This record gives sequence, C-alpha cells and structure tokens, in this order.
Amino acid sequence: MKTSLALKLSSSILVLSAMAFTDPAFAQNNDEIVVTAQRREQSLKDVPVSVTAISGEALQDIGAIDITDVQKVTPNATIEVARGSNSTLIAFIRGVGQQDPVWGFEPGVGIYVDDVYIARPQGAVLDIFDVERVEVLRGPQGTLYGRNTIGGAIKYVTKGLNMEEPELKARINVGTYNQFDQIASGSIPVGDTFAVGGAIAHYRRDGFGQNLFTGADHYNKDVLAGRLSAEWQPTDTINIRAAADITQDDSNAKHGHRLLPSFDGTIAVTEDEYDTRGGAGDRNEVKTKGASLTASWEATDSLTFKSVTAYREGETVTPIDFDALPQPDFDVPAFYNDDQFSQEFQVLYSGDRLSGVAGVYYLEGTADGAFDTILGGLGLTVYVAGEQQKKNLSFYGDFTYAFTDRLNVSLGARYTEDKSIADVTRELWFGVGSGSFDDSNTGSIGPTLLTGYSDIERKDDEFTPRIAVDYALTPEMNVYASYSRGFKAGGFDPRSNASADQGISRAGFGPETVDSYEIGAKGSLFDNRLTYALAGFMSDYKDQQITVQTAIYNPALPGSVGTPNDFASTVLNAGKSEYKGIEFEGALRLSDNFTLNSVIGYIDAEITEVIDAALGNIAEQYVPQNTPEFTTRFGFAYEYDLDNKGSLKFTGSASYRDEYFLFNAANPGFASGTNPSFPQGGPALDPEKYTVFDLGVKWTSESERWDFGIYGRNLTDERARVAGYNFANPAPLGIDSAYSTFYTSPTTVTASIGFKY
Repeated sequence: MKTSLALKLSSSILVLSAMAFTDPAFAQNNDEIVVTAQRREQSLKDVPVSVTAISGEALQDIGAIDITDVQKVTPNATIEVARGSNSTLIAFIRGVGQQDPVWGFEPGVGIYVDDVYIARPQGAVLDIFDVERVEVLRGPQGTLYGRNTIGGAIKYVTKGLNMEEPELKARINVGTYNQFDQIASGSIPVGDTFAVGGAIAHYRRDGFGQNLFTGADHYNKDVLAGRLSAEWQPTDTINIRAAADITQDDSNAKHGHRLLPSFDGTIAVTEDEYDTRGGAGDRNEVKTKGASLTASWEATDSLTFKSVTAYREGETVTPIDFDALPQPDFDVPAFYNDDQFSQEFQVLYSGDRLSGVAGVYYLEGTADGAFDTILGGLGLTVYVAGEQQKKNLSFYGDFTYAFTDRLNVSLGARYTEDKSIADVTRELWFGVGSGSFDDSNTGSIGPTLLTGYSDIERKDDEFTPRIAVDYALTPEMNVYASYSRGFKAGGFDPRSNASADQGISRAGFGPETVDSYEIGAKGSLFDNRLTYALAGFMSDYKDQQITVQTAIYNPALPGSVGTPNDFASTVLNAGKSEYKGIEFEGALRLSDNFTLNSVIGYIDAEITEVIDAALGNIAEQYVPQNTPEFTTRFGFAYEYDLDNKGSLKFTGSASYRDEYFLFNAANPGFASGTNPSFPQGGPALDPEKYTVFDLGVKWTSESERWDFGIYGRNLTDERARVAGYNFANPAPLGIDSAYSTFYTSPTTVTASIGFKY
C-alpha cells in the first residue's frame, strides 16, 4: 500500500534538512555555472527552470562512460539503453517519455547536441568525449525547444575551439573485460580569426556475457566516433562555426536473458544474466552522421541574430531475438533509416530591463524501416514496412523583464504545426522469412496483405505558453514559480494490423500534452559552502500515447482456435495522468578540499483515466512506466595536495533507484498453475529496487598536463533489470515465449591516463 504523498514529502524534507549536498558539478572551485537552458547564457542560479548541469570534468571524475550515466546525477530521470539495442536511447523525465524506438514514434525527451535537435533515438547513446557539459532540463520545454520536449530536454554541449593557441588532449582507458579506449581531441588557430579542431574516439570492450548458441560476445562494445569543426571570427561581432560528426557502432546484437525455460522444457535458463542463446544472429550495425552551420551576428550591444542549419542521417541494421532461443521463432531481423533537415533563426535581445529570444524553427525528416516477425514454429512470417514523413514549423518567443533588481517575470509562447504522412505495410507469408524483406527466401509463399496504408496523413497544432516569476530574496537565494505546457504530436503506428483493428489505425493516434506547475528555490549559504536547488512540481498529463501489443488469435489466419497466430499493435491516447513530486540537488563543502553531495527525487505518478467504450474507466489496469518513486544519489569528493607532486582526488557515490514498471502494465510474474504454457510459473519482469556503489581516484600532475585515474563502478555487482520483453502472459506469440530482460553493467574497473597540451 502506498504511503501518502504528505507523509512522503514530510519525510523527504527532513532528509533534505540533514543532507544538503549535490552533484560535484555544483561545487567546482566556487566558479559560477553558466548554462544555456533558456537559449542564452545565464547563471544556473538565476534560471527559473529545473536544470541539472554537470561539466565534462565532473563526468570524468565519476568515471562516466556515456550519456546514460547522467541518470545517476539527475533526480526523477530514467535514461537507459533501449531493450535489444546498444545505442538507442530511452529517456523519461518526471514520468514522461517514450520507450518504443520504432520509426514513426517520437521521443518524449528532446536530445540536443549543441543547438541541434536529434529527432530519432537510434544512435543517441552519446559517448562522453570532447564535452564541455551536459544539461538536463526537467519538465516540459515546449516554448523554447519545441517538438517532443514534453518531458524535458538533454543538451550535450561540445567544447569550443581555442582561437588563441593550439590545444591537444589524449586519453587511454584500459579495464576489465579487455576494455581499451582511445580518445584524442585538439584544435589549432590559423591566423587571428580562424581555428580548426577535431576529436576521435574508439571504444572497445569484450562482452559481459556470451551467446551460448553462436559463441559470440554478448554486451560487448565496438564504437568509432569522430567530430570535426571550424570556427571563423572575421570581426568582433561575427562568429561562424561549422561542425560534422560520424559514429559507427559495430557492437554485437543484444538478445537478452530469458527468464523461462523453453516451452518443451529442453532448454534451461542460462546461469549468467548476461548470457543468451539467441539464434537470430550477432551482426549489428548502427551508423549516424551529421553536419551543422551556426552563425551569429551581434548587430548592436543589445541585439544578436543567430542561424542554425543542420542535417543528420542514420542507419540501423539489427536482428532482434524476442524469445532468446536458437530456433527461428519470434526472430525479427530489422533495419531502420532516418534523415532530417532543420533550420532555426533566432533574434536575441539583451537590454537594461528586457532580455529574451524569439525565433522560427523548421524541421523536415523521414524515418522508415522494415522487419520480419518470423514465427518459425507456426510456419508463418509477418512482414512490416513503412515510412513516416514529418514536417514541423514553429514560431516562438520568450522574454524576461526585470521589474526591479530582485523581481523578474518571464513570458513565453510557441505555436507549432506538425504534419505526419505515413505508408504502412503488413503482409503475411507462409514460411520462415518473407520474400519482401529478403528476396533470397524463395521458399516463402505469399504475400497476403493485412495492412496497406499509403499516404495517410494527419496534422496537429498546438499553442504552448510559459510564465515564470523569480525573486531574489537575498543576493545568494532565488525563489521562483512557473507554469509551462509541453506538446508531442500524434502519428501512426507502423505495426498497424488493419485486419485485426477494423481500420482504427488508419486515423492514427492524437497528440499528448502536459501542463506543469513548479515552485523552487536556488542559492547558497554559509559563504557559498552550501549550494542547493529545490523544486516541487505537479503535472497534468493528458492523452498520453500508450502502446498496447497483444498476442491474438486471428481467425483469418491458419492455426488452432485460441492459440495466438498474430499480434495486434494499438496506440491509445490515455485520458489523464497526474505526476507530482519534489527534487533536490545540493553540495556541502566541509573544507576547501572535502565536498559532500546529494541528489534526491520523489515522484507520485498515477494514470487516472483510460476510457474504454464498453467498460468505462479502466485506469486501474495501467501503471506509469520507467518512473521509480524515489531516486537518490549521495557522494563525496576529497582532494589531497601532494605539494609539488600534484594532487589526488577521491570520489565515491551510492545511487539508489526504487522498483518501477517497465511498461504501462505491471509484470510482477505469475504463480505456478496460472499460465497453461508455463505451469511452473514465472519470475517478475519489472525491476526491483537497487543501489549502485562507485569509487574513483585521480592523480593530476602539478602542471595539470597529466592525469591518471582508477574507477570502480557497480562495486557490489548489482544485476538490475532495466528493460525487457513480455509475450508470455497470458499466452506466447508463436510456439514459445518472449519473456526476457536486459541488465545494468556488472562490476567494472577502469584505469585511465590522460595528457593535455
């Protein structure tokens, strides 16, 4: 039974009173932290927005590997690698996000590299290199960031170029599981007004487990990434920067750990959680690349014009083995392609009292893909393919007026028009593999068309306002209150089964919105020894897009009555959800070299209304996904001066996450005798609560040119479930089940040596 919200809030406030610390980024040498959360440079303390900002140095100090490590230092956030993937990002903030990465589905948390929006989650698990800082904006950011920032935004800010002198950095990481990473970056000025730079990184590691059927590494890593940039400053008022990046991920496919023995009892559950017996294949390839051009002109002391032009594309080829067994049953070979072009124009104004930004944003993109659902045990294959085109045009403005030296009022709004055009194809083939996906499958017979939508279209538009008031109670403390609206457009389910839904999917699913109310305080005490950020929020989530996939018996297809021979995929717009909670980030500097830090998040999330035409409100059947009730992190940083031999920095933390639900339906397992296919019962699929302990030590030379660190992560070897598949209860699809999970990384130790010039 849930503890009441009032009691939980009271308990949390007591904890805050006793433990007022936060992420190391808040306590870096007392320097002011500057962020661009409001599309202009501002002090973190003065921004009336909940923002977690962590510098590249702080990320290195905690041994961060990729952008998912930001989850540990961000309250009420779930930032994970998607199931069956190595580089697809799943992000939820304050209960809002999207975990289904199939083309046509939009993320609920916007990902930005500098000022460029990354429209697709494939390839969005960015490795930490050449990074200035990462900002996580919590709550809807619909006014300034627009489309698909209904839950928040994650900004990966790369390092700028040094226009005055050459720079060179190099790093090598070696560690457990034969980890060997090579990272280099640098820049060089060419004359007084021009500079070029670049970065390259190669990450390699053996698997945490093994595919026991093929012998290949499982959970391995093989990623090559690079960036190039050039910056030109012909005058003091003009800046032009061009950038390009490319990433190649050749890590083996991930098929998951099966939680049940095979249907016939001949194949047992693997002993190690990182092992699999998936027979769909190991080849997995993800390519992403992009280019951008950013130009700014300071026309006057108060007026700046800015343009951001960008293009990106990606390609994914991967096999998905739902049942994690050798036989070709519920195997899904797939590919995804995407491309996007975006153009943004901004006008920034900074006067004595009035400051802000206005702009226009345009995005045009295409996402397409195809896959076979091979049901070898039934002698059937379902082929799914399609394309979704997106066009987005929006106009926005956000301005702050200083009524007094203490009181600021911010008003903003955005008008968005979003258009979707889709082709959806679903075919039934007799045999293993379809001729549409692989024309070498000459033994297949078909197709029988189940869905054939062409150029179906929907348009959505929305007005998303924002208002915020902030007041400086003292020079060291700001309080604020805000209201904001977030919006995510509708679309079409690329897995639509028209033969089973009577054409309902042709209309597509509608948009979802979030109205968020927030109060907070930011500041410092005791001569800046204690820094903190405290926020309380309440969000009304309407028309949430919920994907429901069900194994069904389709009488139009061959098979025994009652035995699933097909599946139906439907996206529902759930009526209403409510999310309310508190968040705290702080750092307590006990001495010049010893800092304690903490992050605490609490959220009470509930789906309150889902209307069924026959049954009425069936909200009790649904639960919020990927939203732990409590998320906390407590840590320390201690620096020891070695006189003229440099310094040592010790860091450590304990990160805790409550149990939560992977999907919008609970998966607590099932007792023996309740499932005819698996009479022995099945364990829980949803994650349990867990704590991860990390420790690190870094030596830095007196010149600060050299550093050497050792980082231990997940020291207690916590094997926490973070993703999964559930096609077992009440019945599997095909002969066997898809009831498998994916896990956090095990204990790893990494030694890192770095040089900079």
